[in-house]
Amino acid sequence: MATTADRLPEAADAQQLVAGQPAGLWRDTLRNLLRQRSAVVGVTLLTILFLVAIFADVIATHDPNLSMLQAGEDVSRQRPETLAPCNHLLGCPAERPEHYFGLDGNVRDTFSRVVHGSRISLYIGFVTVGFAIVIGSVLGAIAGFASGRTDNIIMRAMDVVLSFPSLLLAIAIVSTLGPGLLNAQIAIGIVAIPIYARVMRASVLSIRERDFVTASRALGESSTGLLTRRIVPNAITPLIVQGTLGIGGAILEVAALSFIGLGNQPPTAEWGSMIAIDRTIMTIAPHLVIFPGIAITLTVLAFNLLGDGLRDALDPRLNR
Repeated sequence: MATTADRLPEAADAQQLVAGQPAGLWRDTLRNLLRQRSAVVGVTLLTILFLVAIFADVIATHDPNLSMLQAGEDVSRQRPETLAPCNHLLGCPAERPEHYFGLDGNVRDTFSRVVHGSRISLYIGFVTVGFAIVIGSVLGAIAGFASGRTDNIIMRAMDVVLSFPSLLLAIAIVSTLGPGLLNAQIAIGIVAIPIYARVMRASVLSIRERDFVTASRALGESSTGLLTRRIVPNAITPLIVQGTLGIGGAILEVAALSFIGLGNQPPTAEWGSMIAIDRTIMTIAPHLVIFPGIAITLTVLAFNLLGDGLRDALDPRLNR
C-alpha cells in the first residue's frame, strides 16, 4: 500500500500534466540556453548594459546635460581638436580637461551622455514592447479562442495595420500626436501590436486542442477559466522569444524617430538624438556619431542574440 509520501510526487506530476507544464521545462531551457555561445554573449552584453544603466550616476564623469562652458571649463569652440576624446592615460596632454569620448557640438561630455542614454534605451525597449505584448496578446488570445466572426474582425484589423510600412506608420502617428519620447513609444507600440497578436493567436489555436484543455473542459471548466488558466499560461513562450527580439527593434525604431526629430527632445541624452544633433560636424568629429552608434548596435545585437538563444532553447526537440 502506497504511503502519503509515495503519493506526493505522483500528485505533483499529475498536477503539472493537468496544467500543461512539463516538469523541469525552465531548468532545461536554462541549460540549453547556456550551451549556446551566442546566447551567452548576448546575456553578457545585456548584463553590462544593465549595470551601466543602474550605476550611470556613478560611472558618468560629468552632468550629461551640462555644457562645459557653463561648468567653467576653458574650452575653445574655434578649435576642433578640443572636441576630440581625451584620456590622460592614453597620452592626452595633462593641461587638457579629460573627456573619454570627447565633447559634442554643444560642449557636453559625450561619454556621460552615452552612459545615461542606456537608461533611456532600456526604458524605451521594455515599456514599448510591454505595451505591445499586453494589447497584442489579449487580442490574439480572444481571436484564437473565440474563432468565427470575432477572429475575422480582429485579425483583419491587424492585417490593415501590417499593410503599412512600420516606420512610415509610426512617423504618421507621431506626427499626429506630436513629437516626444512618449508619443514615439506609443507609435512603435501600436505598430508592433499585430505581430504579438498573430503570435498569440497561433499559440492559442494550437494549445486549445491539447489533451489537458479537453480534460479541463470535460471537468466543467468555464470558457474564461480555460483561456486564462490553461491556454494563455502555456501560450506565452513564443511571446517571450518574440518580445526579446522586439526590444532591440523598438530601441532602433525610436532612435530613428529621434534622429528625424520626432522622438526624444533635447537636452535629454538619447543615442538617436545624439547622432542627429552632431551629424553636421561628423567630418571634424566623427567620434560623436561613432560612439552612440556603437552603443545602439551592441544593444540591438545583444537582444537579438538572446532572442535567438531563447528560441532554440525553448524548442521542444531540444528539451528531451
